[in-house]
Amino acid sequence: MYSYSNFYKHLPYRFSRCFSHPASYTLFSNVSLTQYKPTNYSTPTSIFTPSASASASTHSINSPYLSVRILCQRHALDMFSEALLCFGAYSASVDKEEEECQSSDETYIDSIFPEGEDVDVCISQAADSIGLKEIPTYEVKMGEHYDWMKKTQESFHAVEVTEGLWIVPEWQTPPNVQATNIILNPGLSFGTGEHPTTKLCLLLLQGLIKGGELFLDYGTGSGILAIAAIKFGAASSVGVDIDPQAITSAHHNAALNNIGTEVLKLHLVPDQTCPSSMNERADGVAEDQNSNQTGLVSEIDKCDVVIANILLNPLLDLADQIVSYAKPGATVAVSGILSEQIPYIIERYSQFLEGISVSEMDDWACVSGTKKTNLIDC
Repeated sequence: MYSYSNFYKHLPYRFSRCFSHPASYTLFSNVSLTQYKPTNYSTPTSIFTPSASASASTHSINSPYLSVRILCQRHALDMFSEALLCFGAYSASVDKEEEECQSSDETYIDSIFPEGEDVDVCISQAADSIGLKEIPTYEVKMGEHYDWMKKTQESFHAVEVTEGLWIVPEWQTPPNVQATNIILNPGLSFGTGEHPTTKLCLLLLQGLIKGGELFLDYGTGSGILAIAAIKFGAASSVGVDIDPQAITSAHHNAALNNIGTEVLKLHLVPDQTCPSSMNERADGVAEDQNSNQTGLVSEIDKCDVVIANILLNPLLDLADQIVSYAKPGATVAVSGILSEQIPYIIERYSQFLEGISVSEMDDWACVSGTKKTNLIDC
């Protein structure tokens, strides 16, 4: 089974995916559900702004959930799965074996929604956002908390990203204790190593880190990239996110890997579109937004490597902000995009980066380049 999931893929554009990864644009928006309409370049129908981590901040993980099975056209499978996450789904997954056995041009997406979510509206908005002419048919069932969590753990297994690099769930023993093992419990955050964009970013990061670098994970989610950078030899990592659940998850995962706060620093960035009650640190203490932003910029403006693994919409909108955290000559990489969306990213980032290159895996892509030395950051 492969999954497009807010358990496994935290859409970092929650900083507006209320500040980041898959919308004001603070980096991730759990609030704004408007479709992205850029004015300076053509807009593919697949661009849309994700929601706030599928309402993770307002719905308890201990609550019952809605299990929704959706019959979807195969050609729209990837984009519709992502769109479901943007408009309220906790997860969207496809049974690969079942899909391969089917001969029709349709297959099923199994999705989870929080109890009380208006599934009709969510599916309708998701279909409209990617230009589907008809709303897919679906059925809804009530699920229990125990089954949900059990399925989550069953679908997350140890992943060998490349030889000698494993992503291992907290509840499993590393298959190779001599390898570089990143131990994770993703919770509600993005990053288990299963999604192609995470793998692409890990492979790029492994080749970039030579020792002593400062790394920025823009939309940190589970903290997987920030943790990996330290294990590869970076001097320090900074992870930023707008979702308290992501910061809590990243802190937990850092501890699992024996990485202290002196080398891995995590920032919750408030979303100006969110109520003040939501703009709190993971420990429940409200942060001053102005001082937080000032401290964030001063700490992040000298990075040797910057990676934003989010979605097309925020990557386009926040390009200048993402690049501004990198030193001149530093590597900046963006991912979370489909291969067909590469031209839009290259067009947007070519004004900031040189030596742009592209890596692809399973129809997903990562675009990277070095920051031009003559840029003046705003």
